[in-house]
Amino acid sequence: MEALARRLHELCDAQPFTTSWYVRDLATGAVADRAGGVETPSASTRKTSIMMAAFKAVHEGRLDLDEPVRIEAEYQEGVASGTFQHLTPGVVIPLRDAIVHMIITSDNVSTRIVVDRIDLDELNAYCRAIGLAGTVHRFKIPPLGLPWDHPVDAVTTTTPADQGRLLEMILAGAADEQAAAHLGSTSQWCRYALDILSWQVHRSMIPALLPFGGRICNKTGRGVRGRSDAGLVYRGAQPLYVLTAFVDHIPEELPDGMPGWSGAVGLVARLSRACWDGIG
Repeated sequence: MEALARRLHELCDAQPFTTSWYVRDLATGAVADRAGGVETPSASTRKTSIMMAAFKAVHEGRLDLDEPVRIEAEYQEGVASGTFQHLTPGVVIPLRDAIVHMIITSDNVSTRIVVDRIDLDELNAYCRAIGLAGTVHRFKIPPLGLPWDHPVDAVTTTTPADQGRLLEMILAGAADEQAAAHLGSTSQWCRYALDILSWQVHRSMIPALLPFGGRICNKTGRGVRGRSDAGLVYRGAQPLYVLTAFVDHIPEELPDGMPGWSGAVGLVARLSRACWDGIG
């Protein structure tokens, strides 16, 4: 892990933006991080905790995944992520599908629908209860029109370590009911959560340089000033590593003239490949 951490730091040090990350070797338990406990804009990586809070409510009988949900025009206003914003109002889907689309297409119409049924106070209390001390949900969906240099507390925040540990807790809960109970859930819902994460459509970061078709459970994020990804990577059927990476303060243009966002997603892909080559 020491050699891997040095390599990850070298990759980040060469970039004209700020990068923080957390990695765990799931075979040995070894951990390394770069500013892993420092709060940073979460972007849509926060949606994994929303999903797990929703499954807690399902487990407690307070939510029904078969509840029909109508995509009204009011849900589509002020949305800049996902596909449902472009659909004709009036489409009806089950709540289950809203949760799925919140994760796999990062759909913010779906996010608004799900958070309406939990509310922010419950969501933040849930994060504190399971140990995500650096994660604070401030809005149902992020506000539009924020400047590039907005303060970190103008948006939902998290830490690389929080997102890494959340994935580790879900993985543990998938195999152990006591671990699942810590999340207010059951092993069934933890396994379903991993399945949903494995259906992720956005594959330009953690999965991008890995062998095609492998199981990767990840949730990406895109904000005004950053890109992020939090993922659990398997080798065959065996969980190999957890990596969470948050790139912040991305310039509009890199020194070589390429767009800043392209350098950010490329860096996260290279961090993941270094973990793939250096672990196991």
